[in-house]
Amino acid sequence: MTESRLGTANAPQRPPRARLGASLDISRALVGLWQVADIERSGVAIDPETGAGHLARYAAAGFDTFDMADHYGSAEIIAGRLLARGLDPRPVVATKWCPPPGPMTAEIVRRGVEERLQRLGVDRVDLLQFHWWTYQHPGWLDALHEMARLREQGLIGEIGVTNFDAEHLNLAIADGVPLVSNQVSFSLVDRRAAANLRAVCEKTGARLLAYGTLCGGFLSERWLGKPEPAEIGDWSKMKYKRFIDAAGGWAAFQRILQAAARIAKKHGVSISNVATRWVLDQPHVAGVIIGARLGENDHAADNLRLFSFALDDDDKALLDEAFAATTPIPGDCGDEYRKPPFLTASGDLSHHLDALPKPFEPVGVDGRADATRVLTGSKWEDIAGYCRAHRFGDRILVSGTTAVAGHDRAVAPQDAGAQTTYLTDRILAAVISLGGRAEDIARTRIYITDEADVLDIARAHGRIFGRIKPANTLVRVAGLIGDHRVEIEAEALVA
Repeated sequence: MTESRLGTANAPQRPPRARLGASLDISRALVGLWQVADIERSGVAIDPETGAGHLARYAAAGFDTFDMADHYGSAEIIAGRLLARGLDPRPVVATKWCPPPGPMTAEIVRRGVEERLQRLGVDRVDLLQFHWWTYQHPGWLDALHEMARLREQGLIGEIGVTNFDAEHLNLAIADGVPLVSNQVSFSLVDRRAAANLRAVCEKTGARLLAYGTLCGGFLSERWLGKPEPAEIGDWSKMKYKRFIDAAGGWAAFQRILQAAARIAKKHGVSISNVATRWVLDQPHVAGVIIGARLGENDHAADNLRLFSFALDDDDKALLDEAFAATTPIPGDCGDEYRKPPFLTASGDLSHHLDALPKPFEPVGVDGRADATRVLTGSKWEDIAGYCRAHRFGDRILVSGTTAVAGHDRAVAPQDAGAQTTYLTDRILAAVISLGGRAEDIARTRIYITDEADVLDIARAHGRIFGRIKPANTLVRVAGLIGDHRVEIEAEALVA
């Protein structure tokens, strides 16, 4: 993608644009409003008209795309007051809906969307982004399909997701959800989004919106050559310090800072400019989200300098050399919210994840005090007389599982890897509901219909079981019912 008004010496007057989906144009530098919640933590809300005035000044400088969420304090209300001013060009609003896991009926989804519309005072949300805490609760895919229906009705302009890993972004798109974006952490320290997500974006046309590009402010001159902080009171810095620790520690981080400082001096810009420019230069990144504290420092002039220079091959080689001394952040994007190590401000989300409702409600078995089972509500469980999974003592047996959603609809019928991702989530959901963990799964048996699907299925299986390595059997069969390309059964021994 080319950038309009890209200079080499002087900053452009306005930031360049990017296209999401068929028609949504956004600024490549979005204004993030998550700090509204931090400002309002004392219980005093920002005056909406005053806040809108601050946003209007950003919009006048070309930073007219604003990112927020249902839990960012009064950010949506403030943005709504901005939109009510009728500015030309009209600012673009991207917000997020982050419901708790559970059944996602049409009514629940519509209420969530209508609340965004009411708070913004609009008839349509430009970009509505969806977040889900745990993929073992299958309601996430139902919610996205219902959002797609509301998009067809005109309530939503485009649909995005936040903190989705590569496999689930691919799964949703392969199942027909018209996703245009995925908002994830991406920086010189956290480079996970440059791996599997890049491949999915190239395959599907979805783009990334990157946050955390300054690593909570650590990627700046302020920390160059400074000793490692002993105490951190700022929640944002607490989070990103954990990323630094996971990436090899303070010494490795300082090498990145030193490389960025050399590049910044060469181009006459700041370390923050270099750090953000590197993310923007990734071909699958549509824009970066730069946080703003309304009524405090306005960094619009400095942010425009992002587009006044370009990183050359020598710059990239210097950064790559610094990267080589670091440790890759483990897992994929979004894992920091779903599995250890939890790279969040608290560093431990176990208390939160343990409090999530079980995907399926276990029920007792008549005459067996040591037995429980889970049912998914499929009509075939009554017709054929079986359950999704059965626990006898410390042993859990999971029935042959396919990628089924809704009323026995095969998920992603043309993508065996996506089907495997979805059905392994269902297997984990059954095991977790009966008191087990992924690590307790001791055997899996895989049935496939096409030998050409083996690698995609194996990779999706390895996403869950690569470290656990249960005993496994894979068999090619003549066929499976309907549009299913793969079926898996499992056994777990609860430790």
